[in-house]
Amino acid sequence: MTGALEQMYRELRPYAFAIAYRMLGSVSEAEDVVSDAFLRLTQAGEGPIASPKAYLATVTTRLAIDQLRSARARRESYFGPWLPEPLLDAGTGDPGADVAAAAETADSLSMAFLLVLETLTPLERAVFLLHDVFGYEYGEIAAIVRKSEANCRQLASRARRHVQAGRPRFEASREQRDRLAERFFAACQGRDVEGLVGMLAADAVLYGDGGTKGTGINRLIHGRDDIARMLDAWFRQGERLGIRAEPVTINGQPGARFLDADGRLVNVIGLDIADGAVQAVRSVINPDKLAHLGPLSPIGRR
Repeated sequence: MTGALEQMYRELRPYAFAIAYRMLGSVSEAEDVVSDAFLRLTQAGEGPIASPKAYLATVTTRLAIDQLRSARARRESYFGPWLPEPLLDAGTGDPGADVAAAAETADSLSMAFLLVLETLTPLERAVFLLHDVFGYEYGEIAAIVRKSEANCRQLASRARRHVQAGRPRFEASREQRDRLAERFFAACQGRDVEGLVGMLAADAVLYGDGGTKGTGINRLIHGRDDIARMLDAWFRQGERLGIRAEPVTINGQPGARFLDADGRLVNVIGLDIADGAVQAVRSVINPDKLAHLGPLSPIGRR
């Protein structure tokens, strides 16, 4: 790769990855799509490309649409609750940590938002993201997805209705949100079940994504009392195994990663916080979804 291509890759890779990850909810699949898009850019011909950024956005979107169509059947048959592959904040070694800088709306990275996007068709998802998150005009989107401008407007309107109906709510104050998350994980580690119940919303939900390889839970758990008991059981076992928690930001929301005695990753847990309470707890322990985050612990594997 020449120096000019290396510089372009460094500059444009976060942007292409931002599109691909929001389309796919998968770090590994997004990285494959971005690599393929850059390969096509380098093989695009002898003449210079007027806008490498626009070219990459087009190719990345088209590849992601195709990838998402083939992934949907796998996700429908997934064992237990399906969650996106987590993105952690800077300093954690996550290669996707700089992705938030490529789009203005950090909430569009949240797991809750990505789960809402899963209800859309691949074309609806692409048109909605390109217009509402990345700021493309409908004429530009029409050329990218090879549909008419009128059709793109209809796709975006339909997608927007779905998203607005299921759009997650988050605590307006980041400081209040982070403070509650700190108290929440302290209560988990301190085995304060009553304190946990007091911080959980009455209709809170717990996700445990382990797939077929991790010891997740194959159903959602609803209600603050049942969630608090489940978390207490998890942390009791974690204490026995010498697992420690480190606070991190997961997909733009507060959370923690859990490491064994040798510093290897066991799982990550992210929180959705709104109205002064924890609305959702999302644990990812499927090793296939954590591989990009560094060495993995055998703890928690089936």
